[in-house]
Amino acid sequence: MVVSDFSNLLRTRVLDYRGGAAVSSVAVMIGLLFAGSTLLTPLYVIYKDRFGFSQVTLTLIYAIYVAGNLAALLLFGRVSDKLGRRWAALAAVLIAISSTIVFLFAGSTSALFVGRFLSGLALGIGSGTTTAWLAELVAREASARSAIIATSSNFVGLGIGSLLSGLLAQYLPWPLQLSFIVYLTALSLVALGTWRVRETVPDPVRSIGQIPLRPQLSVPADIRSQFVAPATAGFGAMALVGFYAAIAPTLLAQRLHVTNHAVAGGLFFELATVVAGTILLTQSLSSRLAMRWGAALMLPSIFLVVAAEIFGSMTLLLVATAVCGGAAALGYRGSMQVVNDIAPLNRRAAVMSSYFVCVFCGNALPVIGIGVISTLSSSLTATLAFAAMVSLFALVALRLEGK
Repeated sequence: MVVSDFSNLLRTRVLDYRGGAAVSSVAVMIGLLFAGSTLLTPLYVIYKDRFGFSQVTLTLIYAIYVAGNLAALLLFGRVSDKLGRRWAALAAVLIAISSTIVFLFAGSTSALFVGRFLSGLALGIGSGTTTAWLAELVAREASARSAIIATSSNFVGLGIGSLLSGLLAQYLPWPLQLSFIVYLTALSLVALGTWRVRETVPDPVRSIGQIPLRPQLSVPADIRSQFVAPATAGFGAMALVGFYAAIAPTLLAQRLHVTNHAVAGGLFFELATVVAGTILLTQSLSSRLAMRWGAALMLPSIFLVVAAEIFGSMTLLLVATAVCGGAAALGYRGSMQVVNDIAPLNRRAAVMSSYFVCVFCGNALPVIGIGVISTLSSSLTATLAFAAMVSLFALVALRLEGK
């Protein structure tokens, strides 16, 4: 009897992990999954020297990562609404662990393709699941708080991943292994913490066979007209980040002749820190106002990035990084909060996954496009072409959000 009572108490404690600890656990998972997407950023230069691949191959490696994102969101975007948040989140972590192991033992360019696809798959499954889970743990009435936690955790993770791998690669041995050993350890720990967070889906299915896995973007008909503006704002905010991410490495390596891996990681860490700081400092701004300010700041952000490349100026690059961070923060946080507000409870993960399809496409388009155009023409031509495209998109987004 005593053993039975103790077992029931333990089960209750494990499965009813509530309050701030539960929110913190999910926020850490969000940050950690996104950290995996930038862990390779400072290491690409080393991989290029080690494996001897071209800029086109590097662009394709990024493209396969985006393919993993989209495959996950299209096929598995609704899974956690049916199966439950905990199991879907754990699946994302396990895939991220598999990806990390592939990178740890990578001996050829093909391993990078496999690892990046798995990494994209993990983030695609985890992003919609954890964002929906966080919104339900915080409570629907506090959607602004959940959006702030989710978006700031996202960018803190992106910044830490880049900075950590840059520092370890520059100053410690095993530059292509140590970052992944540390990351693998962190993933294992977060998996244990995730298991203790309470389930928020009322009646999860008992069999995977009950879950439809056909490709489908799922935005209920009654909220589609409301979904357009935040989807546009999210696309624009992350297109700006993608534009910056595509230009910054070229600037550092070719125009500024900076080869220090820690500096490369630190620059993206600056961007992520500004984003997280802006999100926290502008909590009082309404979601709609934040989206409009984000779109308005995109234009000066693009101008500064282009000027930094033309003049090869580190000072301009640092200023551009800060302004880009502010614009991305407002557009991303505001749009995510709006989507959280309009998403019905029983389809929240599906709607969030549809939103993340827009976000990931926005982030990927400049990186892939600039990589292709710079190979066929020149880096400056690619920069100007995409600066014009992102500027036009910013004006369209500003128009939509003003309605």
